[in-house]
Amino acid sequence: MNAPNDNAADEVMCQCSGTTRGELQKYFERGMDMDAISQWTGALSGCGGCEWDVADYLKELAEQQNNRA
Repeated sequence: MNAPNDNAADEVMCQCSGTTRGELQKYFERGMDMDAISQWTGALSGCGGCEWDVADYLKELAEQQNNRA
């Protein structure tokens, strides 16, 4: 993962595909699960180094969504 910056949405979560936090959030909010996001963005399909970070971030988004409901 990149070092944190002023705009967290621009933080690259998957170095192989260049997928950012913002992209992950956008697709998650459209109802995509991790497999669909991977197919759409290419994240998680390279070296696999981002798998835990992406999974944790999607879990965090799901928890936030559940807290709003």
